[in-house]
Amino acid sequence: MKYRYIGLSIFVFAFCIALCVANGTKDTTKTENPVTLDEKGENTAVASEESERKVEKGEFSYFHDIPVGGPVEFHEVWGYVMQNREYEFKNDMKVTDLVYFSADVNAYGEFDSIPKASKFDSFKGRKHLSVTCQSRSLAHFVLDPQYGITKKIIATLTEAAKGYDGINIDFELIPARDVQNFRNFIRDMRTSLGQEKWLTVAVPARLKTISDDAFNYVKLEPYVDRIFIMAYDEHWSTSKPGAIASTDWCRRIADYALSVLPKKKVVMGLPFYGRTWQEESYGQAWYFSGINRIMGENDVREVERDNGVPYFSFDKTIKVTGYFEDAYSTVEKCKQYQEAGCSRIGFWRIGQEDPSFWDWLVIK
Repeated sequence: MKYRYIGLSIFVFAFCIALCVANGTKDTTKTENPVTLDEKGENTAVASEESERKVEKGEFSYFHDIPVGGPVEFHEVWGYVMQNREYEFKNDMKVTDLVYFSADVNAYGEFDSIPKASKFDSFKGRKHLSVTCQSRSLAHFVLDPQYGITKKIIATLTEAAKGYDGINIDFELIPARDVQNFRNFIRDMRTSLGQEKWLTVAVPARLKTISDDAFNYVKLEPYVDRIFIMAYDEHWSTSKPGAIASTDWCRRIADYALSVLPKKKVVMGLPFYGRTWQEESYGQAWYFSGINRIMGENDVREVERDNGVPYFSFDKTIKVTGYFEDAYSTVEKCKQYQEAGCSRIGFWRIGQEDPSFWDWLVIK
């Protein structure tokens, strides 16, 4: 009998050893309560469990990955706030520079209204008035000196700046023949504002210097305090589906900007928003041949008539693809900007963000 117990004990001991060895080498699936260490040796299991609880409570619709490591630090954090959506901004958000969007130039070369900085009296950081011009033809009208509008715009903005710390120019549609006119506008705006007020300009992302570019970083830099680089819309509404701002793309933009501009003037813009694409869309006007074609493709063999006018309907399964930003993806991009030597970032726009992102941001 004692040999039987000895044999049983040896078997149990051997089984335990084998189990330990297997667990030490096998790539197992995610356990119910994973215990992992991030790159700083910190336990991330608590954060993962918190994410799972938020999914269960309906705060997230998916398992919300937690950024790795500690918070990211920047000297300046810029955030655009949309007019009529002021309530989306909270004073506890880690923002040093608030950009109020926007005073928009109308078809007469005037401003229908200029947002009042007093709506953010409780905000203790810098406040900038964003100025927009929404079409190429209007930009030409405003910038070409023959129409006499440029000086009037500059005078109006100089007066409006008395309630702000600075003016942010966000003219994104500059006709080719107005490249020099735009640079002259920025130069004259700088002169009119003087050195007491900030002048900043929002520019599209660039990976290299482009000849005759209205947004040539080097040409604009002498007249402005900051250049806000809109490193987003890598993919857009009519492009193929893809990231609004992929990590590698953003890094290349930052590398280029920092190679041609003083670091203190670079604000790397990040998107808070997402975008969806659908595989097919039938919402448009058609030739008869086109209508006939899609009816055939979708096996529509009968039509009804409304007062003699034919109409039809069919059901269609549409594939929708969405790319968006959350705390994890935004923190990853922030980290790479840190590594590139950029100490100033900004966001389009406040209200669109994953709220948990603010927990990962620190102002130096």
